[in-house]
Amino acid sequence: MNLRNTTDVSEFLLRGFPAQPEVQRLLFPFFLSIYLLTLLGNVTIILLIHSDKHLLQTPMYFLLSHLALADLGFTSTTIPKTLDNLLSQKKTISYHGCFAQLFFYMSFTNSDSFLLASMAYDRLVAICFPLHYSAMMSHKRCLQLATLSWVLPIIDSLLYTVLMSRIEFCDPEEIPHFFCDIFPLLAVCCSDTSLIEMMVMTEGVVEVLTPFTLIIVSYVFIFYTILKIPSATGKRKAFSTCGSHISVVVLFYGAVSWIYFKPNAMNPGLQDTVATIMYTMVTPMLNPYIYTLRNSEMKAAMKRVIRKRFW
Repeated sequence: MNLRNTTDVSEFLLRGFPAQPEVQRLLFPFFLSIYLLTLLGNVTIILLIHSDKHLLQTPMYFLLSHLALADLGFTSTTIPKTLDNLLSQKKTISYHGCFAQLFFYMSFTNSDSFLLASMAYDRLVAICFPLHYSAMMSHKRCLQLATLSWVLPIIDSLLYTVLMSRIEFCDPEEIPHFFCDIFPLLAVCCSDTSLIEMMVMTEGVVEVLTPFTLIIVSYVFIFYTILKIPSATGKRKAFSTCGSHISVVVLFYGAVSWIYFKPNAMNPGLQDTVATIMYTMVTPMLNPYIYTLRNSEMKAAMKRVIRKRFW
């Protein structure tokens, strides 16, 4: 491969899907349907929570509205460009567009992770310390958790984007993925990437594993507390408040672990592409439906809003 200075690079080729036209014709309506359902579900969640005073003042739903916003953000960062490339003969993304996509993708994804940890903390306080819930999960505390969940990922993503923009890429700049992610970009680098790789394996892992560890620890205490509840009805009621969150956590971290925490993460294959589709498209689409279909408060709030608007 020929070394090429980054100042000469104007665009990257995205080679994440099979080149056969019949495959791409099938993928386009599939991805478009997922994106429209994602927009519908997450916008509905945000509008519903902000239209209902009771939900907006409830910490779990306040954080859920931020989770829906993060899901909207990172799907809108990847899917529109993917749809455009599926219709185009030239599967490219501009140099600056690639790094903008990398920044927003990392930022929204990490915000998702922090928000899921914040929601686990909310469930921990609600079940293990119910008498102190209003004090420990005050509106000020919710704002602090939400702010932290947005600001830390933005700073971290900006650092990675600046470092990645300083490296040199090989000719041709063909990314073996359908969007600009850090590992596929590192795979086409020709300059020394040891610093970035070290950061990914240390600071990057810590940033992902810290929220996950907090979630696991929270649920250890939650399950221990639930098991001490004497009545079966009480146990079911307590478990029901956690079911939706657990489902979302399993979907999110299951796909993340498959994509990023395996030995050949820098050389994505077909299985990795499928896992990435699950992680970047299917999970954000399912999240709002998991929370609404399994949540009586959300369904009751939806009925209140519909009655208020149309009757």
